[in-house]
Amino acid sequence: MRSLTVLSGGMGGARFLQGLLHGIAAGTLPGVAPDAHVTVVANNADDWWVHGLKVCPDLDTVMYTLGDGIDLERGWGRRAETWSAKEELAAYGVEPTWFGLGDRDIATHLVRTQMLEAGYPLSQVTAALCRRWLTPTYGETLSLLPMTDDRVETHVAVADADAASGKRVVHFQEYWVRLRAEVPAEQVVFVGLDRSTPAPGVIDAIAGADLVVLPPSNPVVSVGTILGVPGIRDAVRNTPGKVVGLSPIVGDSHVRGMARQMLTAIGVEVSAAGVALNYGARSAGGVLDGWLVDERDAEQVARIEAAGIRAAAVPLMMTDHDATAAMAASAVDLVRSTR
Repeated sequence: MRSLTVLSGGMGGARFLQGLLHGIAAGTLPGVAPDAHVTVVANNADDWWVHGLKVCPDLDTVMYTLGDGIDLERGWGRRAETWSAKEELAAYGVEPTWFGLGDRDIATHLVRTQMLEAGYPLSQVTAALCRRWLTPTYGETLSLLPMTDDRVETHVAVADADAASGKRVVHFQEYWVRLRAEVPAEQVVFVGLDRSTPAPGVIDAIAGADLVVLPPSNPVVSVGTILGVPGIRDAVRNTPGKVVGLSPIVGDSHVRGMARQMLTAIGVEVSAAGVALNYGARSAGGVLDGWLVDERDAEQVARIEAAGIRAAAVPLMMTDHDATAAMAASAVDLVRSTR
C-alpha cells in the first residue's frame, strides 16, 4: 500500500494519525510502504466565525498535533498559550466570553481570515498554513484537506422551556464548549451540507487510495459530516481500495468527546456494533469492509460480521504512539485479505 486516506475529526482523529504515521515510519504496518502518502480529509462542519475570525477547530487540531504544536493537556490549541486578548475582550464585555482564542492561536485565524477575504478558498489557505506546520517534517508524504471549501455549520437543537417551540438551536461550538454537551441533544442540524461540494483533491484522494480509514472520530459530527458532503460517500463506496474503521465506542460509551450524545440524537444504538451497522457494509451499499472493536466488546464481532463487515476485537486505547500504531496495524491487517 502506497496511498492511504483518513477521514478525520479533531482530537481522536489527530491522535490516531500520530500513531498511524509512527507505524509507517517504523515499518510496523503490514504491507504499507515506508514512503506511503497519507491524505487527511478533515471535518470542517464545526467551523465558525468568532470576533471576526474564521476558526476551524478540527483542521487546526490535526495541523497543530502533527506539527508538534498542540497543547497536550487540553488536546486543542497551542502549547505555551497565553490569553491576554481573551481577557481584554471579556473586559470590554464582548461575547462570547465562553469561547477563548489564545494569543498564539489568533495568529493562525488572522492569516486564514485575511486569505479567505482575499478570495482564496479554504483548501488553498489550509495548504499555505500546512507549509509551516507539516511540510518541514513530512515533506510531500502528508496532505491535509478540508472536506469542502463551502461554508457548512453544525447546529444542535436542545430543550428550552422558554422558547415557543420548546427547543432552541445552538451552534455546535456552544453545545460543546459552553454547554459541555451536558444537555441532551434533541436534533443535529447540518446547515449547508447538502449543497456543499468536495474540496479539490478529496475525491481523487479517496478514489486513488489503497486504504481508506475511518478513525475513532465522532461518527455523527466528524466522520458523518465528511461522508455527508455530496459525492464523498459514493467515492468511498466505489474506491478500489479497502475501507476500514475503528470504533469510537468502547463498552457503552465514548472514550472522550460526545459520540454518545450525538448517536442518541440521531437514533443510533450507542455501541461498537451500532456504529458499524450505521456506516454499513460496502457489499450492502454502506462504506465499510472492516471494523475494529475494543477487546471488551468482542461479543459484538459476530453481529457485525453477520451484516457483511469483517470484524475483530483488539485493544483500542490510544495510550501512546506504539499502542496507536498497533491499532492501525490491526486495521490494515484486517482488510488486507478481504475481497
